[in-house]
Amino acid sequence: MTAEIICIGTELLLGDILNTNCHYLAQELAALGIPHYYQTVVGDNVARIHQVLDIAMKRSSILIFTGGLGPTPDDLTTKAIADFFQTPLEESPEVIDDIAQKFAKIGRKMVANNRKQALIPVGANILPNPTGTAPGMIWQVPSNSEPITILTFPGVPSEMHRMWQDTAIPFLKSLGWGQDIIYSKMLRFRGIGESTLAEKVNHLFDLTNPTVAPYASQGEVRLRLSAKATSETEAIALIEPIAQEIQEIAGLDYFGADDESLTSVVGNLLRDRQETLAVAESCTGGGLGAMLTENPGSSDYFLGGVIAYANEVKQSLLQVKSEDLAQFGAVSHPVAQQMAIGVKKALDTSWGISITGIAGPGGGTAEKPVGLIYIGLANPEGTVDSVEYRLGDTRGRTLNRHLTIGNALDLLRRKILNN
Repeated sequence: MTAEIICIGTELLLGDILNTNCHYLAQELAALGIPHYYQTVVGDNVARIHQVLDIAMKRSSILIFTGGLGPTPDDLTTKAIADFFQTPLEESPEVIDDIAQKFAKIGRKMVANNRKQALIPVGANILPNPTGTAPGMIWQVPSNSEPITILTFPGVPSEMHRMWQDTAIPFLKSLGWGQDIIYSKMLRFRGIGESTLAEKVNHLFDLTNPTVAPYASQGEVRLRLSAKATSETEAIALIEPIAQEIQEIAGLDYFGADDESLTSVVGNLLRDRQETLAVAESCTGGGLGAMLTENPGSSDYFLGGVIAYANEVKQSLLQVKSEDLAQFGAVSHPVAQQMAIGVKKALDTSWGISITGIAGPGGGTAEKPVGLIYIGLANPEGTVDSVEYRLGDTRGRTLNRHLTIGNALDLLRRKILNN
């Protein structure tokens, strides 16, 4: 038995609304141990909904619909499903009463259009909506092989979540699901390419339980470890030995798991050592400082920073030498190092980190092209170093700045661990 998620709404196809319902339902299906291989988005069109149904029935036995249950003419889900199975609709007095009571509570009168929401196929059961006016349905439709189970939900995420938790989960568990779960752990890496990491752990990709799968993100590589088991404790026991093996193989390229970010990892390292940090930024314009302060309690270790965009600010606030600016330019090893030392001294911190570079799209030369970045780092012992990065001119300004901030955090993480 496998499940398929079918989201209905032209606004989803146009990108007007982010499809968070698929994300939520996918996680919920995994928690119930229900295999889930397909997701479909289709517009508000009966013929295309029928095409999707025809395909889905041949490969999945649980079809979960979201969207298209409202009172307006483009809300077609229930009618389209009923027509596909050549089943008439009938009005539910129970739903009519529920809608009328909900309108009465807010001082409004139910209009004729709302009666449409009370229509369900003959033989289907109501899936109650405690917070909205659009109920769903649970319908087990006979088929030539195993029955097709159809569940429908409104597209409003808060309503769908409540209906899923209150009714859908108990129903699916009554069918025998929920004894097993699918538990996943995401390992996160920085400073190593996807292909390089994949080659190092290639022998693990053939595992069946747990499984190991690679994912690439902007500046980061991830490996997802998933296990099917009767409990989370059992699944973790299956995953952890593989996770430990991968971490040993990756070394410092591994930085965290699941929701851990570079900023949270760096912050915890600084807090554990009772050390502090200040930043000096040029081309990232305060982005590194903003990233650091996303973590609650970051004032424990992050004292502040200087956005030194102009050379005059680099000289006056960070004590960068004018002769070095003239000789090497603002985008250079000497200037990055002096910026890091300058902000460390100015704010009296354990660590000072600096960023100077050419984010683009303009401003590059043959000698100093777009994407050339220098990151300086002054450590608690007073030693300063800098690293050059060449990000290229194809990624664009925003991504170059984003990658630079990540590189700065990762450089600091590695230096702290090696210090």
